[in-house]
Amino acid sequence: MSIKNKFKNFFYLEEYEDEQPQQQPQPQQTPRYEKPASVQKMRETPKERREKAVDAPISNIVSLQSAMKSSKVNLVEPRVYAEAQDIAEHLKSKRAVVVNLQRIEKDQGLRIIDFLSGTVYALGGDIQRIGTDIFLCVPDTVEVDGAISDFYYDDQQ
Repeated sequence: MSIKNKFKNFFYLEEYEDEQPQQQPQPQQTPRYEKPASVQKMRETPKERREKAVDAPISNIVSLQSAMKSSKVNLVEPRVYAEAQDIAEHLKSKRAVVVNLQRIEKDQGLRIIDFLSGTVYALGGDIQRIGTDIFLCVPDTVEVDGAISDFYYDDQQ
């Protein structure tokens, strides 16, 4: 007797049955319709996909030319606040930007830096002051190492 039947009998859900196992007729094997190969590929199980991925060769090779193209740095000297959006477009394109604010009014320069700080934060990048009214803005693909001390700039102002 199966455990299921014993459980049912214990709680009096069914009347006690004979302990002889009943023979269930075996269904005859009928030939199944096989799906076309294109349909079978679409219905792969996750396990099958993992096995194929393990067998596929992994390529970690990056072309030197593509790496050199992405290492471009743009130099920008904005004259009006509207140019801040162009600088943000460079950052969105994963290019570093050096921004020189020496030829713009101080209040406009502060607005540009505020705008670029938000852009850099949203992209996960970094912004650093590298000179008097000169800033380096980099996206997340560029790492900036080191820092320039601020005491020199405080003496000039």
